[in-house]
Amino acid sequence: MTDTTTATPQDTHIDLTEQEREADLNIHELKRLVGLVDYDESKDPFPVTGWDAIVFVVGNATQAAQYYQNVWGMELVGYSGPENGNRDHKAFVLKSGSIRFVLKGAVSPDSPLIAHHALHGDGVVDISLEVPDVDKCIAQAKAAGARVVLEPETVSDEYGSVRIGAIATYGETRHTLVQRTVDGQTYAGPYLPGYDAKVSTFVKRDGAPKRLFQALDHIVGNVELGKMDEWVSFYNRVMGFVNMAEFIGDDIATDYSALMSKVVANGNHRVKFPLNEPAIAKKKSQIDEYLEFYKGPGAQHLALATNDILRTVDELRKEGVEFLDTPDAYYDDPEMRARIGEVRVPIEELKARKILVDRDEDGYLLQIFTKPLGDRPTVFFEIIERHGSLGFGKGNFKALFESIEREQDKRGNL
Repeated sequence: MTDTTTATPQDTHIDLTEQEREADLNIHELKRLVGLVDYDESKDPFPVTGWDAIVFVVGNATQAAQYYQNVWGMELVGYSGPENGNRDHKAFVLKSGSIRFVLKGAVSPDSPLIAHHALHGDGVVDISLEVPDVDKCIAQAKAAGARVVLEPETVSDEYGSVRIGAIATYGETRHTLVQRTVDGQTYAGPYLPGYDAKVSTFVKRDGAPKRLFQALDHIVGNVELGKMDEWVSFYNRVMGFVNMAEFIGDDIATDYSALMSKVVANGNHRVKFPLNEPAIAKKKSQIDEYLEFYKGPGAQHLALATNDILRTVDELRKEGVEFLDTPDAYYDDPEMRARIGEVRVPIEELKARKILVDRDEDGYLLQIFTKPLGDRPTVFFEIIERHGSLGFGKGNFKALFESIEREQDKRGNL
């Protein structure tokens, strides 16, 4: 692993986003949850405040919205559909901590979402980012050669105004850029103009936690062989992201499959994008499988940050979420135990839940990965709990990839 994180001035500061304030998060907690760092926004040609929303296209948004409430403990806060004039599709807005998901499903037989879903299945179509100045960001994107798919425009309703624009990234994924403060007034609606506030009749069972995850740590993008460096350069050149880490060779290979990965991040590290491409090996890698079944590059997994991974995993298992398995030998290895040292819970507790642990020079992290969430072996989630570590579990890569290979073999895709 090569760490190329740039140094940040000591006199910089960082502010909470509106979503973080609403979730009652604080800067200290966010630094621990997602590795937030100070930086000087005034010198950034493409300043990104943080995540705005992760937009999914799904086959049945009505049922998916129920699933994310019932199983993942998210809260329904907004809706757009035929009842408020949107004849094309339904869209449900859900929140957990500072994370916002938007689930879209076609209503009209002529909706472009139908063709998108037929090709890709359930997946992320838009990684929407909050920015302080859409026009500045779009001008920078144009100057750096990015493809602009939506010119800056202001949309308004009774809650105020939002200024938005969008640029294309890998595959059919886009980054919609959202400026929520226009002419000194911050938009007060549930999501964007065209969405109504909506609450669910769903009632959490007794004893269920308020939420299972608090923030979004990173989103991994899978791209074709030979394209990783091209997209790393895109984020460097267009959006001013810094190179945070890279994983190549034996770091990220098993006896049968291999991949390469580089991580880019925005200035404050709220937004982190590991970018993966397959590498030549004896058998088909997880990246090859994703590209085959998603029919092209796209977002492979989302890492959800929690401050209590044990309870989160226990609660999700109660709701039927399936996680990748890890052999007992991983936890019994004396070398691993010596490298990890002391963590906040006994290794036996992690072993019982199949939670992985890794340590670097800054601290340690705990992580676990779900099996694919839909019918296709494409999108899955990671649950992560950080304790100082700014890494991505390098020491766990071999164990993780061997676990994924076992699942690929069951599907006949290895």
